[in-house]
Amino acid sequence: MTDSPTGLQEEIDTNRERNAQPGAMKGTLANPRNRLTRKMLTNKPAMLGLVILTILACLAIIAPAIAPFDWKEQDILNRFKGPSGTHWFGTDELGRDIFSRVMFGARYSLTMGLTAVALSFVIGTILGSLAGFYPKLDSVIMRLIDIMMAFPGILLAIAIVAALGPGLLNIIIAIGINEIPGFARITRSLVLSLREREFVTAARVIGADNVSIVRRHIFINLVSPITVYASLQVSTAVLVGATLSFLGLGIQPPTPEWGAMVSTAREYLAIAPHTFVFPTLAILVTVVSFNLLGDGLRDALDPTT
Repeated sequence: MTDSPTGLQEEIDTNRERNAQPGAMKGTLANPRNRLTRKMLTNKPAMLGLVILTILACLAIIAPAIAPFDWKEQDILNRFKGPSGTHWFGTDELGRDIFSRVMFGARYSLTMGLTAVALSFVIGTILGSLAGFYPKLDSVIMRLIDIMMAFPGILLAIAIVAALGPGLLNIIIAIGINEIPGFARITRSLVLSLREREFVTAARVIGADNVSIVRRHIFINLVSPITVYASLQVSTAVLVGATLSFLGLGIQPPTPEWGAMVSTAREYLAIAPHTFVFPTLAILVTVVSFNLLGDGLRDALDPTT
């Protein structure tokens, strides 16, 4: 404590200068968004995954404008040609350009993965929130989830697609239903923890109803962990969609979906391995990129790091 008026004034001026300097508590480091961005930018694997996925998304969107060939254009005289300057990934059994077909196939795989996870995100989060916040609904909802989890994931998806029939929309529905239990259980566990927190008790004391508590206090705390889980599940959804098409239950040839391309190419693996390799690599790169991005988001959103 400074006793003299002069010393007190000097201390006040020093505090003012310290608060005015860059890097003060109200600066960029104190901003959660800037902190998240900084942690993501310094995570090289996550940025690599983000860059690859951005390139894939751009290629899928502008494929009709930049693809060197039409995905269904056939050239029987040049069938099974290896990679060259004209055909970067070679040609398939009908002389179609594999590079162009892989580009167009990105549309189906990314659409399946993102849309299916969005569907399961919405339904699973709602069911998990209801189960965690309302004890009377907990047993009913969770028994339904347990029944769904009793079936192996891929078998449940196969059963749904077999009942609905092949097609992009039916695959999205099948994958979305398959992913619901995971979102519901994670959301329920988080809500069970959050509903006992002090801020929820304080909201009840001031007269907030259940809907307001869920919307203003609980859901906002679910966004980060559920977003991380969703980003990781997109890779699973892409893989399941490719598997269904590979088994002949998904998107049907000649549509250039990666799983369907791999299924067709396996018959010619001995004489034209490139027809199998490049669609498989596309699936592999996409799945790994989503996993890298999901791991990066998990690290960036972790408050302990």
